[in-house]
Amino acid sequence: MTGPGERGNDDFAEFVTASSAHLLRTAWLLTGDADAAHDLVQAALVRAYVAWPGIRRPEALAYTRRILVNENVDSWRRTRREVTVSDVPEPVSARALDRTATAVVDQRDQIVRLLAQLPEGQRKVVVLRYYADLPEAAVAGVLGLSLGAVKSAGSRGLATLRRLHSDAEGLADAD
Repeated sequence: MTGPGERGNDDFAEFVTASSAHLLRTAWLLTGDADAAHDLVQAALVRAYVAWPGIRRPEALAYTRRILVNENVDSWRRTRREVTVSDVPEPVSARALDRTATAVVDQRDQIVRLLAQLPEGQRKVVVLRYYADLPEAAVAGVLGLSLGAVKSAGSRGLATLRRLHSDAEGLADAD
């Protein structure tokens, strides 16, 4: 395996340290599974390591995120089966958090649970478009879709999220 060489190893190690948390969150939102997300990030970082000498540093995160998404799409194409999503664990130290922090954690937990209910294609578009903040054209390029398909999937995904959120709020009010 070719790599960045000794001088570039330190540079790559710094990149991994700085970007791993972001890549892991993105991978987890794409897959809905913590173990699959770790595997996906590992595979993406291996490919980025091989290509590191040719990656321009300001674009390294975007380049690696694209590898991450491509790896996810490739794994989906290989398996061609539905991926089940495990339940998101409760925060370990929720008691130690103040009310504001607990509310933020609860809100993020609810968003992740709602995202897990979207079909895979819509979830990918919503995560890349609104979480990773990629423009529609970039999402289309990463996922290999037309611009219209990205707009449509994004619109349907957001509508479904709104409906699911409204339903969840209705259930909470009934309790």
